[in-house]
Amino acid sequence: MIKWFVKWVFRLALLAVVLVIVLLLSLNTIVRVLIEHNIRAQTGMEAEIGRVEVGWTEPTFEIRDLKIYNPPSFGGTPFLDIPEIHVQYDRLALLKGELHLKLLRLDLEELDVVRSRKGDINVFALGAAPQMNSMNPGISLPSFKKETGYDFKGIDALNFTFNKATFIDLQNRHNDREQTIGLKNIVVPDVKSPRDLAGLVLLIELRSNHFFDPLVSQQVKSAPLKSVLNVMGGAF
Repeated sequence: MIKWFVKWVFRLALLAVVLVIVLLLSLNTIVRVLIEHNIRAQTGMEAEIGRVEVGWTEPTFEIRDLKIYNPPSFGGTPFLDIPEIHVQYDRLALLKGELHLKLLRLDLEELDVVRSRKGDINVFALGAAPQMNSMNPGISLPSFKKETGYDFKGIDALNFTFNKATFIDLQNRHNDREQTIGLKNIVVPDVKSPRDLAGLVLLIELRSNHFFDPLVSQQVKSAPLKSVLNVMGGAF
């Protein structure tokens, strides 16, 4: 009886070890599927991720080749092409219910702004862009905590690359155009609120040669950048 019990426990332990190993080996795939599902659930847009890497020994997280597509009402065209999102976070802060990023490196290859046949602009109509006003731009930090359960404590260094923006007009394809932004590895230190991104937003506007001006009103002229950050689950 005891011999049988020991063998049974031993086999059960081996099974548990195998399941843990399988889970660890599949962790990156599981996280990738969860992120894709979360983006679809929150934005209504299809998402594809080439690869996700969760650091086992180091507090790092990386997403490679993230592509987000517009729904059929906007022609199913691409929305965002992000070759890399690399995060280094504070593990101790996370255990205390705080989100403190030591580094956020965001490589945005292309942002596609689309006008539908009905005249809607994708970054506003799809709910990707937050409701904005002059006193409270973007998502508030209390709202971030309510949605995630974490207090946002800031980003020590934001490394931002933005290659180009494209406008697709499904009402009149003659209006289609492309603008090279050409920002590479722009570092913004100590980001704690949307106001800390004001200089980056101004730089994008200057480098875009007023690309966004004909699309939106003066009050929400900088919304495409904030939409990008919001879609990724940022604190803005």
